[in-house]
Amino acid sequence: MPTVSLRAGFVPVTAALTVAATMLLSGCGGGDSGSAAKTTTAAASSASAAPGAPKPATITVDVADMKFSPADLTVKVGDTVTWKFHDRFPHSVQGIGDKAMGINSPIFDKGEWSYTFTAPGTYRYMCSLHPEMRGTVTAQ
Repeated sequence: MPTVSLRAGFVPVTAALTVAATMLLSGCGGGDSGSAAKTTTAAASSASAAPGAPKPATITVDVADMKFSPADLTVKVGDTVTWKFHDRFPHSVQGIGDKAMGINSPIFDKGEWSYTFTAPGTYRYMCSLHPEMRGTVTAQ
């Protein structure tokens, strides 16, 4: 009597699940590039760059006195912006519009949150608790 191997169907199913998971994680299917940036909670990594190429920078935005300071800034693609929260009120950093969808910090009383800009563009953001608090990052 022949034996049936369950492994024969396992490889195609595993491959299909891997492709589906990769597509979901990479944001496949959207018309806008939307995933132009990467969220980080630690300092920017010191990945080795091409010889002579400028190293990515970390720029700080202070969140205090019910405002972002500076509210508007220009960075280079690859730079990281770190928002440092030190106000008596809680705040967040929430992207405005499709391009800035990845900008979405938790609510902070104290602490910091970082975002690395990996594509050029203008990214608008606000505090989700205080919509009058707004800022813009232009990545070049």
